[in-house]
Amino acid sequence: MVKSKFAISIHILSLLAGFPDEWLTSEFIAGSLNSNPALVRKELSMLRDAGLVESKEGKNGGNRLARSMKDIRMSEVFNLVKEEHIFGYAPNTPNPDCKVGKGINEALNALFSGIDEAVYKQLHAVTLEEFTRKYF
Repeated sequence: MVKSKFAISIHILSLLAGFPDEWLTSEFIAGSLNSNPALVRKELSMLRDAGLVESKEGKNGGNRLARSMKDIRMSEVFNLVKEEHIFGYAPNTPNPDCKVGKGINEALNALFSGIDEAVYKQLHAVTLEEFTRKYF
C-alpha cells in the first residue's frame, strides 16, 4: 500500500524543486511538512538511494534535487513507495474451505494489478516540473 509515503515524498521533492540552488536541511523540510526531521531523513534516504536527491553533510549541508524537475516523473516516486498494491488484502488469511475464501485473494490480485497499472500510467504522464507549476 502507498498510504501517505507518496504524498510525503512528493512534498519533499516539490520543496527541493522550489529552491533549486539551495541545500535544504531536514529541519527546514520538516517545518514545511509540519513533521519530524527524523521522518524526513528517512524519506530523504530513500529518495537519495533512488538518485532523485543528493545530500551534502556539514555546516552548509542539506539536500537538493539530483536531477532536473522535468526528468522526474510522478510514476517513479510511486514505484519507490509502493510496497505491493495500492489496496491491501484483509489482515486474516481467508478460509480455504470456503468457496469465496479459497479464490478471493487471487481475484483481488488481478484487480489490484490493473488498478496499479492505471495509476502508474496516469502518474507517468506528469513530471515534477508540471506538477509544481500548480502552486509555484
